[in-house]
Amino acid sequence: MSIVDNAVYRGGQRIATPATLEETYRLLDRLLAEDPRCAEPGEHRVLVWIGLHRPSDRELDSVARHFDLHSLAVEDIRQAEQRPKLDRYGQTLFTVLRPAVYQDATETVDFGEIHIFTGEHFVITVRHSEHARVGRVRERVESEPRLLSTGAEAVLYAVLDQTVDDYFPVVEGLENDIDEISDALVSATADRDGLVSQRIYQLTREVSAFHRAVAPLHMELHQFLEELGQDGTDLELRHGLRDVLDHLIVVDNKIESFQASLTNALMLDSTLLAARQNEAAIEQNEQMKRISSWAAILFAPSIIGSVYGMNFHRMPELSWTWGYPMSLGLMLLTGVSLYTVFKLKKWL
Repeated sequence: MSIVDNAVYRGGQRIATPATLEETYRLLDRLLAEDPRCAEPGEHRVLVWIGLHRPSDRELDSVARHFDLHSLAVEDIRQAEQRPKLDRYGQTLFTVLRPAVYQDATETVDFGEIHIFTGEHFVITVRHSEHARVGRVRERVESEPRLLSTGAEAVLYAVLDQTVDDYFPVVEGLENDIDEISDALVSATADRDGLVSQRIYQLTREVSAFHRAVAPLHMELHQFLEELGQDGTDLELRHGLRDVLDHLIVVDNKIESFQASLTNALMLDSTLLAARQNEAAIEQNEQMKRISSWAAILFAPSIIGSVYGMNFHRMPELSWTWGYPMSLGLMLLTGVSLYTVFKLKKWL
């Protein structure tokens, strides 16, 4: 079974922990039938909270039938990989959150996914990863009976608050990584192996994924707050959600600054790479100048020497007394002249 926790609350206090979903359905129906006050906020309010981890199709179909969950929302749970959102289907609110965890060992960000159904008498949380700290949220709301007695929105608030609070360690981790990149770019050690460039691209992808997890939730939560204000929801609960929204705005602004910093880092890295390539080209050009200069110096004596290696009978220079020293002198003079010219041009 994928049931992580299954509880029935009354007045903010846990009164039962059914072993199966069917027991939960029967108990909820009996309590609602026995006491009409179970639908009212306060000490008689009845709420069921079912926590699932990667439920099977049979389990998902069971809760969908009993609580009349919309088929499109159920299909989103099956497919997973959904964007953060708060969608209203009649009296049921369907929420998708993307919690994030910064892994210090690998300096990477892992993303999870939580799906939440909140109705008049029920909360259903479905998670697809280990990063969602729903257990900690349950401990928190159970320690605050008054908050839990206000209804399903209190659970949704607590999950939202925990998810957004968990974003801040991710922000700190990414900020440290970006600072390290900045230090590496301005340091005297050149990135000959391209490791800094690879790290910049990796961070850019992580920040973009983080932005996709946070940015949609900003607008969705703002609209949800307006909806709660019109419905006259508990004032303290709205204050809590407003605080969550403020924290979310801070995180979103940080992410935007990270994107700007990484864009600047990419531009600087490209500039430095082009500079290194120019330096390499200049160095290669200097080497070619030296090679060409020495080749020219050695080529001139080779021409003179090759003339006397033709073995022609009628070569006047062969009968000259000073022909041999003259040819050697000519070779030396040509070589020295070329060396002087190349030296003046700073090719050598």
